[in-house]
Amino acid sequence: MKHKVEMSWLGNLAYETDMDGHKMITDAGTEVGGEDRGFRPKKLMLTALAGCTGIDMALILKKMRVDVKDIKVSVEGELTEEQPSYYKNMHIVFEFFGTDLPHKKIERAVKLSEEEYCGVSALYKQAIPVTSEIIYHEE
Repeated sequence: MKHKVEMSWLGNLAYETDMDGHKMITDAGTEVGGEDRGFRPKKLMLTALAGCTGIDMALILKKMRVDVKDIKVSVEGELTEEQPSYYKNMHIVFEFFGTDLPHKKIERAVKLSEEEYCGVSALYKQAIPVTSEIIYHEE
């Protein structure tokens, strides 16, 4: 299977794509000459990781019949100072909200996502360290 994304130039530094019926604009910030009309391409790498592992979490926990009130996934990436600037590491924080959360099952779900299911994580780990932590918010 192959995926293809096509970007159309909107002028200056902005581009637009239609991905599976959803429009998205990328642009640079005003500090570098962009017009701040859309997402920063590099930060979309963090979004891709959070989204990929987040989908895994929801699917795995559903199969395990684990009831959580909410899940938050945040990803922080540290950029190199030299050009081209790229992420030299990423750190994922999984936050689970609910009552009587089954920690062992949640930890298993995180491990399955990290080691078997999330293709974005698998690719990134070939190039940089990707770490994670779990935070529980129990009511």
